[in-house]
Amino acid sequence: MLSGALLTIDGLCVAYDGSCALNGVSLQIHKGELICVVGANGAGKTSLIRSISGIVRSSSGVIKMNGVDITGMPPWEICERGIAQVAEGRQIFGSLSVEENLLLGGTLKRAKAGQSETLDFVYQLFEKLRERRGQLAGTLSGGEQQMLAIGRAIMSKPEVVMFDEPSIGLSPALTDVMFRVVKSLHEQGATVLLVEQNVAKSLALANRGYVLENGSIVLHGSSDELLDNPEIQRAYLGL
Repeated sequence: MLSGALLTIDGLCVAYDGSCALNGVSLQIHKGELICVVGANGAGKTSLIRSISGIVRSSSGVIKMNGVDITGMPPWEICERGIAQVAEGRQIFGSLSVEENLLLGGTLKRAKAGQSETLDFVYQLFEKLRERRGQLAGTLSGGEQQMLAIGRAIMSKPEVVMFDEPSIGLSPALTDVMFRVVKSLHEQGATVLLVEQNVAKSLALANRGYVLENGSIVLHGSSDELLDNPEIQRAYLGL
């Protein structure tokens, strides 16, 4: 592994009831990169995200953030160290307003200073959320709820934003919007880990990519290298 990575995962293994979900996964993300992890459904992508965020305990391996071992830390402490997750299925609080959901994301110690400025940034990014700031989150469309989930993650002032299958359940048009938002975040300096089934769109955005199959990294490289790889083209791009 190269030195100086913002987020480093080395030899990560995760098992559920004796069944292996991740088998020795290693990857790294440097500050300002947009990295994608792609693979079919059941490849272990969500297990990877959840283990980084502390929701799932690993059986072995090491996760480091800014050189500090965060393996086994509780999720709230991992959030305080600068890792935010946009969860699959959005998981917003439907009975709270849009703005109340966003402010919940800004309750971390690291996020309290400049909270109003961060909220303003989120509203600039998602004008629809500004228009619906007083509306109950549960009444938003699926695409608007995804925007809210992303906005809530941004409110925590993260160093790394992790996206877990953000296009699931969205129409093709809203999927395009979501990928444009991820691109915009990255262009404004965010470090992004994007976990997705949509291989073509993910690799088109990313600096580098990793291919996960049956819990193991089977390929990695620059986005161009992976897009030109005949195995990727055959298995994921229908070429």
